[in-house]
Amino acid sequence: MNMEARVGVVVEGSQRALNSAHGTVVDAGARKFLQHQQQQHGHSSKQGLNPQIGTIQQLLAGGIAGAFSKTCTAPLARLTILFQVQGMHSDVSALSKASIWREASRIMNEEGVRAFWKGNLVTIAHRLPYSSVNFYAYERYKSFLQSILGLENQRGNASADLCVHFVGGGLAGMTAASATYPLDLVRTRLAAQRNAIYYRGIWHAFHTICRDEGIFGLYKGLGATLLGVGPSIAISFSVYESLRSYWQLQRPDDSTIMVSLACGSLSGIASSTATFPIDLVRRRMQLEGVAGRARVYTTGLFGTFRHIIVSEGLRGLYRGILPEYYKVVPGVGIVFMTYETLKMLLSRIPTSY
Repeated sequence: MNMEARVGVVVEGSQRALNSAHGTVVDAGARKFLQHQQQQHGHSSKQGLNPQIGTIQQLLAGGIAGAFSKTCTAPLARLTILFQVQGMHSDVSALSKASIWREASRIMNEEGVRAFWKGNLVTIAHRLPYSSVNFYAYERYKSFLQSILGLENQRGNASADLCVHFVGGGLAGMTAASATYPLDLVRTRLAAQRNAIYYRGIWHAFHTICRDEGIFGLYKGLGATLLGVGPSIAISFSVYESLRSYWQLQRPDDSTIMVSLACGSLSGIASSTATFPIDLVRRRMQLEGVAGRARVYTTGLFGTFRHIIVSEGLRGLYRGILPEYYKVVPGVGIVFMTYETLKMLLSRIPTSY
């Protein structure tokens, strides 16, 4: 398989993996690069099989790859969530004793092996609609912004293109996150359950939340999610593009796959580090009032930040960052390989999209 001829999709594949870390980032750089490759190689199949795939196949491949990656890294994702929410109802002095191995052993002994995948089914259910809304919204926002800036028939305006990709990506990420947010909240609640089972499944969780907390209970923590979209896009885009450009300048003969995989992983780590406090606050707000418990954070988003810092210190904002780090590299690699394999298979299916 000639990977160099399909470098645009390779870059997009790696970035899709990166984006899955927080679920709110649209790959502006990869889309731009993919369009460049499509113009360079063309859409015709005069010289054999078209290396590119259509919109539907792209959504399907991206959704399946993301779901498979999340399934493989679900144990680490659940550990991250459990650590993130430990400070809500736990004694602060007991938190210093927490460790990944100790928590993993507890899950194994008390809940069984299957418990590592609690909430994974709703995570999988979240991927395809999120990807679909993200992709569709991005194209609509991009066309709208291009019409406002008068860029429909212009080429080569790098700064304007960057603005369109960046702003369009941010708006699309916010749209997709808002549209699919109830699924994300239900996933958190299912994954945060330990021995006491309050939610017996996805539909029971939806019904119980609406009954106990009202329809707006499905959107607890949405503000923190939307707040994290901009920084995630800025950091992911700038780190990935800067690293990739520098690497290719210094070592132009290196494999595109390895360059994208390495840069995507480092970009994911940088983005996770910078936006993890927002993600932690989002998780805790999602769990406010669960099972009739008293509310812990009653002063809004920024009041929650202040409460955590006062009660747990600055380290409290990074509770659970280690399992988050551990899942970045395998997550990127798994999506990378799965997306490429599916793209190769789906490219053989004739499409008019």
